[in-house]
Amino acid sequence: MRSPAFVTRAVAIANVIVVAAALLALQSMSGQDPPVNRPVAKPRPKTGPATPAVPPTALPPPVQALPSVGPPAPITATPESARRVKANELGLVPVLMYHRIIGKRHASIDRTPAAVRAELVRLAKEGYVPVTAREFVRGEINIPAGSHPVVLTFDDGHESHFALDERGMPAKDTAVAIIYDVAKKYPDFRSVATFWINSRPFGLEDVKQQEKAVRWLIERGFEVGNHTWGHPDLRAIPPKRAREQIARGERLLQRLGVTDSETFALPFGSRPRGKTSKSGKWGGTRYDYKGVFLAGAEPSLSPHHKKLDRGSIQRIQSNGKKGECRRWCSKYWLDWLAKHPDQRYTADGDPARISIPRKLQGNIAVKGSQQVNAY
Repeated sequence: MRSPAFVTRAVAIANVIVVAAALLALQSMSGQDPPVNRPVAKPRPKTGPATPAVPPTALPPPVQALPSVGPPAPITATPESARRVKANELGLVPVLMYHRIIGKRHASIDRTPAAVRAELVRLAKEGYVPVTAREFVRGEINIPAGSHPVVLTFDDGHESHFALDERGMPAKDTAVAIIYDVAKKYPDFRSVATFWINSRPFGLEDVKQQEKAVRWLIERGFEVGNHTWGHPDLRAIPPKRAREQIARGERLLQRLGVTDSETFALPFGSRPRGKTSKSGKWGGTRYDYKGVFLAGAEPSLSPHHKKLDRGSIQRIQSNGKKGECRRWCSKYWLDWLAKHPDQRYTADGDPARISIPRKLQGNIAVKGSQQVNAY
């Protein structure tokens, strides 16, 4: 039997239903709609002229992480492992020379962004790994076994070599941006290069901006070095003026935060009279380089080769095979090295050892604690 409280609640609910039904019936008979609770309109506050709608600002694309330049996992090379990868650390090394990178070439040494990108992609596909000029002259070629070093060098500190966009990232189609693009696609392709600058690095006038640019580069593994103050033909001026040009370039580097200036690129590849280019002094500023680079036309000897002249290191102009470049520029030499793989530097993956075919053992110049691994 149900409780009285339950019966009371049921009756109350039934009464509510009956009343609601009656009201609906009356409204339908009168032809009026049921009442609706509408919000009461509030008076608008007095304002000035309407402010036009501001279109949303397009957000910049997200910043992507830049590839790292850390060394490969260490290994200990043995005669067997060196033979397996055909290691030859006395082989030839291409030191490539770039100048302006512009959309429309005005001089034969100019390169387009597309041409530079295509050349770097070719290098990556053929197993080349970039090292800086400083790493090269030190013999610090720490790259994977079976790969080949290449030195990417950029003369004159042109604005097409390095600039930052509004996000603080390398600007599109600059040398640094192209290097990073290739390194993202080919992880073994180290994102490093050497930039030899003059008095107006990367087209920047403001000293603070120059310092910022140089700091950005060296913090990420790039090398910034001396290309003289005003880019003269050092052979055509007296030795004292040549020393002045080199020393003023060194002062600039010191002012911009470069503390380990060890390489120097000769303007026009022109050597001054005497031994001025490798070491000297002017106005209280001394310089003493581990390597001086020409604007030459052939690959360099290995840094471990006893015949390497560190005061005249060869470079190769980046270019095709037309005109004077038919036999002297990068397209010719990369083709030649691909056809003669036994002649190019092939790493053993062990920076503490120098691996070479036994027949080349008499050509090696061993330094420090490095061991020869002949097979």
